[in-house]
Order: sequence, then C-alpha cells, then structure tokens
Amino acid sequence: MNIKKYICKDAFKLEEGSVLPELEIAYQTFGTLNEKKDNVIWVCHALTANADVFDWWKGLFGENDLFNPQEYFIVCANILGSHYGTTHPLSVNPATAEPWYLTFPHFNIRDMVGVQKILADHLEISEINILIGGSLGGQQSMEWSIIEPGRIKRLILLATNAVHSPWGIAFNESQRMAIRADQTFYSNTPEGGKDGLKAARSIALLSYRHYETYAISQQEVIRNKTDDFKASSYQNYQGDKLINRFDAYSYWYLTKAMDSHNVFRNREHQENPLTTIKAQTLVIGITTDLLFPPSEQRFLADHIPGAQFLEINSFYGHDGFLVETETLTKEIGAFINPLRNDAKVNQYIKLHD
Repeated sequence: MNIKKYICKDAFKLEEGSVLPELEIAYQTFGTLNEKKDNVIWVCHALTANADVFDWWKGLFGENDLFNPQEYFIVCANILGSHYGTTHPLSVNPATAEPWYLTFPHFNIRDMVGVQKILADHLEISEINILIGGSLGGQQSMEWSIIEPGRIKRLILLATNAVHSPWGIAFNESQRMAIRADQTFYSNTPEGGKDGLKAARSIALLSYRHYETYAISQQEVIRNKTDDFKASSYQNYQGDKLINRFDAYSYWYLTKAMDSHNVFRNREHQENPLTTIKAQTLVIGITTDLLFPPSEQRFLADHIPGAQFLEINSFYGHDGFLVETETLTKEIGAFINPLRNDAKVNQYIKLHD
C-alpha cells in the first residue's frame, strides 16, 4: 500500500474537551488532481477498513471501475482512532513516551470529520466533487456535509443513519462486554484483549448479515453432525482474521464513537441540521440490512433537501454496500452522470464478465 503520512503539529481539541498534542494522518490518493481541482472523490471508510479503498471496495473503485484514477483524484484517509496509521490508542503519547492505550481521550464522529478537514486543507482541496461513505463512513460524510456544506458538491450515503440507534448501540456494547471479559485488555500491551476482540467480531458479524445469509452459506451437508458446524468454524475464522489485522483498543474506541453519532446533538437552537446540507444527495438503503434498516435511510432522504432515495436488495445484509458493486455502479453512475451511465455500466459489465 502506498500510504502517505501528514503530521500536523498543531494541538487538536476534541469536542468533549480533551486535546491531542499533535496528529498523524495516514491516507492514500489515486489519480491526479486536474487543473480545475474539481475531480475529487473523497471516501470515508467504515469501522475496520483502511485508506486503501481499491482493496476493500473493489468493483466500485479501481482501474476499470466507476471510480477510477484515470478520471478522478480519489482520496481516502484512515480515520482518527483506527489501527492503520492515523493517531490511535497504540500511538505514543508525547507526554509519557508510552502508548496511550486506555488513557486515549474519547472522540466522536465530528472529531473524525475534523481530522478529515485538516487533511483536505493540507492537500489544498477546497471542493469535493463526490463525498461517499457507508455505515460509519456514511455518518462521517453526513457530518462533514453539515459542517461544511459549501465544500461538498455531491454526497452519497449508504447504509447509514442520522442518529445511531439503540439497536446498534446494544450490539456495540455487547461487543465491548466481550472485550472487557478478556482481562488482558487491561494489560496495556499491543496484544491486549485479542480473545475478547475475536468474540466481539463474532457478535458483529450477526448484525452485518442476516438469517438467510447463514441459512444458505453455512448450511450443513452432513445431516448427522453433532459438532464442528460450518457456522461455528466461520465465526472463528472471521474472528481470527480481524485479530490478525486490528487491535482491541482501537475497536473499543471506534465503537464508542459510533454510539455517539447524533447529528442533532448540541444543535437544539439550529434548524434541522439535515436541511442545511447543500450537496446533491443520493441515499442508498439495503432491504436486508438488520443493523441500519432502510427506514433510517428514508429518514435521511426525507430531510435532506432534494435527496434521492434508493433501496437495493442483497443476500449479504448490511455488508451489501460493499458487495453489490454491479448494482451500485449502475445506480451511482446514473446519479452522477445520467448521460454517460449506459456506456459506463456496459463497460463495467464487459470487464467483469
């Protein structure tokens, strides 16, 4: 991965009052900024993703995909608190010369957006042609469009919400309970909480998929089996995958940040913040999404001026926003450039046949 780093030496004040003495921001760019600087696609990633959008959103972002580096200047920054290079709980606290671990200050979605803004200013990007994000990435994209409505021209929100739901918070708290049950989480070591994180990932997967996904993909062929079920192996496999690439401390703080998401917080004396969004907006929901049900996206489309709403079907539940790239290519292509859409989609289908 061609990771770039920007070190901001200025102190960064978080919404809850704590201060990070400096920021390290990891990011990637793809393509070239044109002379008018109006070809920027900015991606806000979800919970455990990273700055390499060409890796985790294949089929939508890539050399031969809808969002390609020949046409666009694509930026994706690792979010505040994440494991992949931006300042996070395993970063060194300059005051102690030791990693922060559980002394890392609590942050929220607006703080993540504040970091994105700092990077955009550093890159001298005053206009973002398309800001796109799903799930927690959509929460960031929405907040940014409220905070800086003039900077964002077009906004694409997938499988996200205006306020994180009690259902979503309950799932996150259940995951944190699993992490807390692992006493190594309090050991202040990089490997702390790994077993708890594995269990947390297993809980999370149940919210990302749904009954039919497991009923079909994990169905047993052997009728007389009494142990070693495919579904059990799958949960363990997915848990192992995460703990081999992520840490429990970042996961803990990121789920807390997601819980705090509420575009109405501390804006009681303002108009509905969603109505202040000026970007041309497309909101996409997934019929089978248990974690962010389509009613939450309909709410967004009903309150963002002129927003278009689209609901797609997917076998994969919430994860459909990462998987259904052929459908997303068609629908997003029609949104951003209806006159070119047919040719672009035909090109995509031919290349991916």
